[in-house]
Amino acid sequence: MNSSPKNMQPLAPAFRYLLLGTAILAFGLIVVGVILRVSDSSTACLDWPTCSGVLTERLGSPAFLPYLHRIIAAVTGIGLATSLVFAWRRYRNQPWIVWPLSVASGLMAIQILLGRFVAVQNDSPIMSSVHFVLALGVLALTVIPLVILFSLDFSKRVGKVSETKSRIGLTYNSPFSRLTLLTLIAVLFLFISGTWVSASGAQAACQSWPLCGEIIPIDYLGWGNLVHRLVTLVAGILVFILLIQAWRTQRIQTGILVATTAAGVLFFSQAFMGMVETTQNYPDYLIGLHIATAAAVWVALVIQATLVGLAQRSAIDEQAEALVWKERNLKVLLKDYLMLTKPIVVILLLVTTFAGMVVGAKSWPSLNLVFWTMIGGFLAAGGSGAINQYIDRYDDNKMQRTAKRPIPSGRLTPGEGLAFGVAATLVSFYLMVSMVNFLAAMLTLAGIIYYVLLYSLLLKKTTVQNIVIGGGAGAIPPLVGWAAATGSLNVPSLFLFAVVFMWTPPHFWALALVRKKDYARAGVPMLPVVRGEKETRWQIFLYTIELVILTLFLPLFGLGGGIYFVAAILLGALLLYSAWQVWRGEGNKVAWKMYRHSSMYLAFLFLALMVDALV
Repeated sequence: MNSSPKNMQPLAPAFRYLLLGTAILAFGLIVVGVILRVSDSSTACLDWPTCSGVLTERLGSPAFLPYLHRIIAAVTGIGLATSLVFAWRRYRNQPWIVWPLSVASGLMAIQILLGRFVAVQNDSPIMSSVHFVLALGVLALTVIPLVILFSLDFSKRVGKVSETKSRIGLTYNSPFSRLTLLTLIAVLFLFISGTWVSASGAQAACQSWPLCGEIIPIDYLGWGNLVHRLVTLVAGILVFILLIQAWRTQRIQTGILVATTAAGVLFFSQAFMGMVETTQNYPDYLIGLHIATAAAVWVALVIQATLVGLAQRSAIDEQAEALVWKERNLKVLLKDYLMLTKPIVVILLLVTTFAGMVVGAKSWPSLNLVFWTMIGGFLAAGGSGAINQYIDRYDDNKMQRTAKRPIPSGRLTPGEGLAFGVAATLVSFYLMVSMVNFLAAMLTLAGIIYYVLLYSLLLKKTTVQNIVIGGGAGAIPPLVGWAAATGSLNVPSLFLFAVVFMWTPPHFWALALVRKKDYARAGVPMLPVVRGEKETRWQIFLYTIELVILTLFLPLFGLGGGIYFVAAILLGALLLYSAWQVWRGEGNKVAWKMYRHSSMYLAFLFLALMVDALV
């Protein structure tokens, strides 16, 4: 069989995604394994590979997690072996792709055999720690070639390097690169010591914080716990320094800055959740998230270290960038970061969030709950807006309305915009989990994914229905508020979602009429660009009619009473009049008025719902 690069080209994308799936499985293997270790399920299946050969009778019992862990391990091993075959066929001249996968496959085989020993010798903290370290090694050695492959693909698309002819090497000669490796090693030791503390039961020997009360530990378990806390302190300091240095010296290195920022936020979020767990009696969802976050920190740091090695930057490069950082105007910089959040849009979303809290609880929520929900909502919406501006940076440069935004204008680098957005969205999720509740956090995460992935990446430039479908992202905040105040959702809460969902198309189509030429230059298939102004004006009027009718039916489902109903009639009549003017008129003036009136309409409609819920 001819295995030349030309004939092997179709295998490259499949190989990358095979390796991505394998890395995800390796990540899941660690999470399930640690949960298994700290839960009662660890003693539910002490033989290997099956629980006394019985599967069907045990499914759904405490033995389910051991079975799941072993199944994931088997599939991960198959994925690694298959990836290794692909690597040898296509990338045999790339040692940083072939050899990590070769070692990872060998470690995975050892892991599977070691799993048998750990399952039978369940009380061995040393073997559990070795098992965990090998799992981290497998994950790291899978992620390294994965990052290189996607970097090669990007470099090939921009014409910088040939995917198969240029040998890729990792070099760590600059101060930042050496700090990267030191931090990675410190975090590895942190995870090793943490696993030992958990497996040995050493946490019971030192239950106060930061020291073991007023006395010195009397046994090795207490000292082990103190060593773990010392390693945590050192690792935390290194992660913090790494984060600061990345923002000083890696602003033009988008991948490095984003990976470092994500690792830093995840690291400190995990530490914060660890403290919250103790105050909430260690709920299962927080324990699971705590473990998943630790694995995510490791992945982010491995990605960051690989990208740093690929960049091969010198100390002079980093010093030059640090000098540019010192010359920046702090006031202008802070203003630019605020503009990344799209504050006017965020304010309207927070109004619907707060209204959802009041309407759901039918009373004023506590000040503490309001504070954390609003902060989390602002960071989620603002961070999503920043990521959206990174995605749209080339299109924004073609549009008069957006050309002066921080990224297209050059005041912020693309890496700064994306890293800021990633940091804000991550912080929002962990704040909502820790300080509000799990349902509100998951809805917040759903809104972020909806807006960033579904709307910004998939819909915005591919379909004329982008705003219709994408409107669901802006309709989630009232559900977040409702869930924050009540801890649940019901049918009436979904009508708040429906109102915002129906409001979004006429609101943004009115703006699209005003900025039709901008959207055409950017290649965004907004309704006026694709189907013309006449059809857009009719659709605005039609959707407005449907929206107003929907708002009048809300009292039938327990949302609003007399005050709200009167307000809905008056506000709806004014909005219908604006929409009718858009339909019957021409020019941008009436469309701009419709755009502004629709914003005030939504704010006052939700205000009326709040008033009715409180009186």
